[in-house]
Amino acid sequence: MDALVERLRAHRTLAAAPREQLAWLVSHGQLQRFAAGEMLMRTGEPVVELSVVLAGRYSIRVHRGSGWRRVMEWRAGDVGGLLPYSRMKVSPGEVRTDEPTELVAVHSDHFPAMIRECHELTAILVHVMLDRARHFRSSDLHDEKLASLGRLAAGLAHELNNPASAAARSAGVLLERLPAAEAAHRALGAVRLSPPELAAFDELRRHCLAGAAASALSALEQAEREEAFGNWLEDHGVEHTVGEVLAETGLELPTLDAAAGEFGRAALGPALAALAASCSTRRLAADVERAAGRVHELVAAVKGFTYMDQATVPKPVDVARGLGDTLTILRSKAKSRSVRLSYEAEPDLPVVDGLGGELNQVWANLIDNAIEAAAGGHVEVSARRAGDTVVVRVVDDGPGLSREVRDRMFEPFFTTRPAGEGAGLGLAIVRSLVAQHDGEVEVESRPGRTEFRVTLPAGHPAASEN
Repeated sequence: MDALVERLRAHRTLAAAPREQLAWLVSHGQLQRFAAGEMLMRTGEPVVELSVVLAGRYSIRVHRGSGWRRVMEWRAGDVGGLLPYSRMKVSPGEVRTDEPTELVAVHSDHFPAMIRECHELTAILVHVMLDRARHFRSSDLHDEKLASLGRLAAGLAHELNNPASAAARSAGVLLERLPAAEAAHRALGAVRLSPPELAAFDELRRHCLAGAAASALSALEQAEREEAFGNWLEDHGVEHTVGEVLAETGLELPTLDAAAGEFGRAALGPALAALAASCSTRRLAADVERAAGRVHELVAAVKGFTYMDQATVPKPVDVARGLGDTLTILRSKAKSRSVRLSYEAEPDLPVVDGLGGELNQVWANLIDNAIEAAAGGHVEVSARRAGDTVVVRVVDDGPGLSREVRDRMFEPFFTTRPAGEGAGLGLAIVRSLVAQHDGEVEVESRPGRTEFRVTLPAGHPAASEN
């Protein structure tokens, strides 16, 4: 016993405790030795012992949804296992020895007596517990952020691909049609339109560019419209191939009839060919502009969501903007699951003081979960002032949460998703981050309606971010 007490007096963590308290620890503990690779504890097994590591090394590996990952290890001089005042009940992962290990194990049945009789030793162990909690929380937050960003990146890549492909496709067609458009305008210039003909041409172009009236037509209706335009052109001695382009514009046949009388027979064909070329190139350029605008919108949303260009220090946060950025990024996932998203933010919503990136992590987790729950349904997101607070609600019309799930949903590593699709950290992180911002998160659920409600203290509008 004396030899073991002396070893504890040289222990990096416990050396500061009085000798008699170390002797108490030895008298109530058990010396244990393990070979390398031994399983000390499996995921979900009760944790009932304090472990003072004398030699060797063991570590814990936790399943993060995509596989096992080592999150912490204990070497000679460390203290692991269950600690006084710890709320840990079961092991969050698999604990194995990495090399031959020797430790002193003290059962939790002795904790009340240790707290009562060994004040200095207990204080040391409480500090160890706090440091370990900070480590696990930091690791959990880091892993959940990576997993969340991975999910968002996959959806964002799909969302970016659509406008990027549209822009490339429209730009390619535009390049192909430019030579024909230039030739059509040269031919139009050669016929030297009279002032009445120029006026008629400008009127046709105004109708042509006013909007694609035929865009709402069915495929059959559009085919009939193209045939009607083609027949009209043939009746007026004009090449019918431009009819397909003119049929996609806002032009109507009565307008063509009215304008046709203003053109001489030699001018009508070149005028309509130039009109079709002009409208086509303008429409393609507008398509490129819209697609590029959508890409810019998505990139701006990512920048706002991640706060990538701002220091990670507390500052006034625009909650409405953060929710908008988050919804923009998650819209692709909502579409893939046939979920309709709606969003309403009260005008002049006050800011909240905190870290914008972490609050966006809260919104992303809650909205992502709601989309998962409401497949084929509806998710409502709102932000309103309530006295001196800002209240954010995320409501889905999914099947609701059982009592068992509600009781455990904020536990780390608890998940209802299939293996490999979730690490069970999202809601635990949500609660932790909301608490860091002096707020609270509540949930109400019944079949057809589940509401997560986050309440945060309002900040000072004058300091709001631009």
